[in-house]
Formats: sequence, structure tokens, C-alpha cells
Amino acid sequence: MKTSGYETFKVEEKEGQAWVTFDNGPVNIQDIPMIKELDDLAASLEADRSIKVVVFQSAHPEIFIAHADTNFLKDMSTVAVSREDVELLDLQKVLQRISELPQITISKIEGFARGGGHEFALATDMRFAARGKAVFMQMEVGMGILPCGGGSSRMARQVGLGRALEIILSAKDFDADQAEAYGTINRALDADKIGPFVEDLANRMSQFPSDSIEACKRTVYASIDLPIKEALKEEAYWLYQATSKTPAIKRFTLADETGFQNDIENQRDFENLLMGLQGVN
Repeated sequence: MKTSGYETFKVEEKEGQAWVTFDNGPVNIQDIPMIKELDDLAASLEADRSIKVVVFQSAHPEIFIAHADTNFLKDMSTVAVSREDVELLDLQKVLQRISELPQITISKIEGFARGGGHEFALATDMRFAARGKAVFMQMEVGMGILPCGGGSSRMARQVGLGRALEIILSAKDFDADQAEAYGTINRALDADKIGPFVEDLANRMSQFPSDSIEACKRTVYASIDLPIKEALKEEAYWLYQATSKTPAIKRFTLADETGFQNDIENQRDFENLLMGLQGVN
């Protein structure tokens, strides 16, 4: 994957992981160069199946991603567009592309994530936030618009209708613990615990087969929109995609031949023993 040549963030590749560190001084504004470079990064990740986990973090001690750049927002049209003529905004397209990556994507949030910064986090698969540091907000209603980087579309899917409307229409800051209660993040963690937690999680998940990771992602995302019978068919479809490309059958065969599943000690330690199976290819 491409790890150099970016100006708004830095990329480090290690053991099936890509760690993307936003560093767009002075305050990590989500500007046009950042959006274009995120699109470039997504293209690179789509083509590299050796990367299984992507962690997004920030070099700024107080900011994850601040918000969208007012310079391009002030140039938006004041003429209403019909539904027939409307096109997706660049920010919508890029964040949807991030959402659809075959890799697991994680936002490690240790500062302000307002507006487009919060919408970026919502477009990733998992979000972890540091207590006493992370602050979230959708301020758009107070500016006379609406969250338009996917925030209006993803929020209710994430937290339910009432909470989504509260977050969007109150335009108030909320912290990591409140975000966990709302459901906009997976977990709130103490500031000294978030780094080791995310690293351990990334290390574990990056050992799993890339094709089973993608199959899990595609199936879970499809379940949001499809009726249950169609979702179950999608589940079955992706099962066959996984078994055709991963060592799943070898692993199940080995487990059967060794009596793995019938040993009570194995059942007690399944979480750790699962990692030993990752060496069977």
C-alpha cells in the first residue's frame, strides 16, 4: 500500500496493519487536500489485501479531526437543487468509500471530533474514545445546514431515531462517556488505557484471514438495510466466499480430528486457543 506522499496525515504499516495519523496543522481541519488524500488512501487499501486493520488517530494532543473546512462550505450554492439533479458531495463519497473498505477500520479518538470529524468516525467500523479528552458535536443546525458527510444518514442507524435527533438538533458537546451511552462509540476508555487497548485489539484482529474479515463486514452492513430473509441469504453468500478463499475447512477438519471441541479445557480457553489456529493455512 502507499505509505508516503501524504501531507495531511502519516501512514505506518506494520504486521497487517496500517496506522494513519492525522497531522494537518494547525488544528486538523478537514479540508479539500485531506479529503483528496483520504480518497487516495482508500484506493491504495482497496488494492492491498495484506492490510487487515486500519487505525485512524491524531498527532494533535487535543484534536482528532476538527470539522470540515469553512472555506469550501462558504462557496456552496445558494440555489436549491432538485432531487433529480442532486449529486453526492465529495465528502460523502470519500467517507462512504472509507466505510466500504474490506479492512477493519478503527477510530482512536483522543480529542475534539466535531462536524465532519465526527462524521468521519461514524464512517469507520469501530470507535474508541479517551475519557477527559474526546469531545463530540454536530454543529451544523446552528450554522444553517445539516450534517452532510453522512452524519444525518448514519446517526440513527447507529443510535436510534430519538438520540440521533437529540445529537443533531441540540448541537451540544458530549464527552466519551456520554458517547458510549448514546452508542456513537464502542467504548470510553481512560486516557492511559486507550492506546494499549486499541493496539491489542488491532494485533488480534490482524491475524485473522482477510477474506473472512471482509465477509463478516459485508454481511453485518447488509443486515442494516435488508429484510431478515434477504439478510440471511447474504449471510450464506458470504459464507461461501469465505470458505472458498480461506483455510476455514482445514481448521474445522483439524479441530474435528483432534477432538478439539469436546475438551472442556479447550472450551474454557477458546479465546486464546483460537489464535493458535491462525497458524493453520
